[in-house]
Amino acid sequence: MSIPDYARAIWRNPEPGRLMGPGHPAGDFLNGPDWRVLEESPGRLLLDVPLVPAAMNFRNQLFGGFAPTYVDLVALRTVSAGARDRAHGWLVTLNFHIEFFEPVEGPRFLIESVVGNRRGRTIFVETRFKSTEGKLLLFSTTTLLEQERAG
Repeated sequence: MSIPDYARAIWRNPEPGRLMGPGHPAGDFLNGPDWRVLEESPGRLLLDVPLVPAAMNFRNQLFGGFAPTYVDLVALRTVSAGARDRAHGWLVTLNFHIEFFEPVEGPRFLIESVVGNRRGRTIFVETRFKSTEGKLLLFSTTTLLEQERAG
């Protein structure tokens, strides 16, 4: 399966220090082009991200239903973190498990994500949301499947 041109521009050519460029509907909704990459190494990302008003509940905290969107975008990109080529097959999200420990409040928070295990085409990613002071707010696991590359 070929990667559409728009996906290449979003994921492969972001501005320096950013996770993604504009053009992804969910990423744009969560202001993805403003997600700052603080650290990147093979299979690991540390990001500083905004909590956008549209994703807040009436207490100005992250509405829980939007947490999987943040997690999914980060988990998908964590697979290629630290790799120069970033070439892999299309990734499909198979499963999420999310535990909330504290409310996620803005205006910004941290997301740390690591590839915990790879076995064949199955990739297991652990993601943590933290306050800017380092307090654990959310822990998530995501199981991804790498699709076979076409031709």
